[in-house]
Amino acid sequence: MVLPNLRLNFGRIFCIPLAVTVVLSSAVPFPSSAAATAAFSRHRRLVASASPMNPSSQSQSPPPPVAKKVEHAMEMFGDVRIDNYYWLRDDSRTDPEVLSYLRQENAYTDSIMSGTKEFEDKLFAEIRGRIKEEDVSAPLRKGPYYYYKRTLEGKEYVQYCRRLISDNQKVPSVHDIMPTGPEAPPEHVILDVNVKAQHHLYYSIGAFKVSPNNKLVAYAEDTKGDEIYTIYVIDVETQATIGEPLVGVTSYLEWAGDNAFVYITMDEILRPDKAWFHVLGTEQSKDTCLYVEKDDMFSLDLQASESKKYLFVASESKNTRFNFYLDVSKPEEGLKVLTPRVDGIDTTVSHRGDHFFIKRRSDQFFNSEVVACAVNNTSSTTVLIPHRESVKIQEIQLFSDHLVAYERENGLPKIIVYHLPPIGEPLRSLESGQAVSFVDPVYSAESSDSEFSSSILRFSYSSLRTPSSVYDYDMKAGISVLKKIDSVLGGFDATRYVTERQWAPSSDGTLIPISIVYRKDLVKLDGSDPLLLYGYGSYEICIDPSFKSARLSLLDRGFIYAIAHIRGGGEMGRQWYENGKLLKKKNTFTDFIACAEYLIEKKFCSKEKLCIEGRSAGGLLIGAVLNMRPDLFKAAVAGVPFVDVVTTMLDPTIPLTTSEWEEWGDPRKEEFYFYMKSYSPVDNVRNLWLCLMPCILSLAIIYFSPSIIFIFFCMK
Repeated sequence: MVLPNLRLNFGRIFCIPLAVTVVLSSAVPFPSSAAATAAFSRHRRLVASASPMNPSSQSQSPPPPVAKKVEHAMEMFGDVRIDNYYWLRDDSRTDPEVLSYLRQENAYTDSIMSGTKEFEDKLFAEIRGRIKEEDVSAPLRKGPYYYYKRTLEGKEYVQYCRRLISDNQKVPSVHDIMPTGPEAPPEHVILDVNVKAQHHLYYSIGAFKVSPNNKLVAYAEDTKGDEIYTIYVIDVETQATIGEPLVGVTSYLEWAGDNAFVYITMDEILRPDKAWFHVLGTEQSKDTCLYVEKDDMFSLDLQASESKKYLFVASESKNTRFNFYLDVSKPEEGLKVLTPRVDGIDTTVSHRGDHFFIKRRSDQFFNSEVVACAVNNTSSTTVLIPHRESVKIQEIQLFSDHLVAYERENGLPKIIVYHLPPIGEPLRSLESGQAVSFVDPVYSAESSDSEFSSSILRFSYSSLRTPSSVYDYDMKAGISVLKKIDSVLGGFDATRYVTERQWAPSSDGTLIPISIVYRKDLVKLDGSDPLLLYGYGSYEICIDPSFKSARLSLLDRGFIYAIAHIRGGGEMGRQWYENGKLLKKKNTFTDFIACAEYLIEKKFCSKEKLCIEGRSAGGLLIGAVLNMRPDLFKAAVAGVPFVDVVTTMLDPTIPLTTSEWEEWGDPRKEEFYFYMKSYSPVDNVRNLWLCLMPCILSLAIIYFSPSIIFIFFCMK
């Protein structure tokens, strides 16, 4: 899957004449949010520093390295494509000629960028200075403990901590505050990731799961950055390791009682394909295989019900998802089918009392409905929340007395709370729920861990001007209480910034939402302001407006920041996604162009002040619109860009290629081949493009990636 920002991999930067710039991946992600934010900002500053370049300084720079051309022909349906830089692909990373060329590019980078170091250091210090390093997350009450994470000044990783609740019999309240004074129970550090990471160049915790009895923790660690994990189990109090570690696994794991858990492993192309049952104290080789997914279009997922009485193993493709359940009290019975495999039907499941709850999407009910079935009769369902054409149900969360639906309407997330009848009573269609209210006109609101037996819903909230916040919502009283808001040092004042929503008409008349933020005392809104327009538009992923402290370095210099919520994403419902994929993918690009033209028309910016950005599949967007409208943009940031669509989708050696066909199409079929080729950036570069496009930044691509070939093609 080509995700927008799973990991920040930043590496060396080298320049090509006319300020065309590419990055070589170091494959060493930054471990903490503080470092990642600073690194992200470090690269954002290059947009300002790299364009336009001073002609006189260019004349004094050494000539750039020139990669040789070696013709590589690829033929399909009688159509021949030539890739002169295919030789740069070296899976072994040992080819002397390739490595020599990369060293030349790095040396050229050091030379061409030497004049920006002072500005880089200034911005880095500025961005780092906004981050509060000594901090504690909002404690979450689980059983007799508060659980939370702590960050320490000068340390890159977190500590996982807990503190005993002195009065565990007290009914939880949204007003509860974890005591920290001298009379409070002492803090206990369960796992200090700084200690674990000190002997590794790379370290990441992919899962951290406390056992139901709160005595053990199972965690998954990755020490290479390849997302192949090792699972350890430790005693919470003593940190002693329990049993032998499980190697070569994914980060998917869930406890099945207090002495066993389920985990998932991958095949040779890193597709999660097998679910296993492990009993503590036994060897990994003795584990029971619960299920094997043989269809390479499908991958496995694993979830625990909020009630913790069932585990759910799901198998999913881009368009279909079906589920099995495991009764934690009867693991010897193995997995049982809950929702069978039916092409085009997508189900997500959970449990409460005598019922399974199912969020179900189909071609008919494309925005999903919520149904329930008895545990002992899964074939008969009752509709709880019906399908609505204007409202998409994204997720449901269950509590002992409530059901929470995370919905989308008019491009914005909503949280709706429904009261459920007592467990044991019949379920029927739910009456109108109670909506949680929000202040900002555009925002992000997401689910968070909560306690099933509680009436307190925890959720996270953010907007383009509101730092990430954690709220507890009393589902009985209907009140929200702020539990934590991320600190932004350096005198940040949210009232200086304005957020708004605009709607741009696309080429077919569809209105495209745009989220906008700017500092009201610095912009003129007369067309003279610089603007950075961000887009993604793939996989039904919603790019909701959220806060990033690094962005202040743009806003406080008079930039306007905007997000184009284009088709291919999920912001406006399932049909929004369907109309921006496969043979309708070009809607993604024309929507983005329409948003750019609208912002110019409404005098948020001009062509000479319009910068654009996209990452991964969003990098494909950037490459496509640059080919389509090179006259429209002043600068472009293409992060880990996916720009050689046809070649990539024809290469079965690339992990998960076949599963991507439901998103982009199968180029082995003639209709898809020529449609994909018609927008694939490397196949549509024109000579005129280079003359009109002064700057490209491509972040963190592997050195033999087609993204570099895209840049080279632009130089022809």
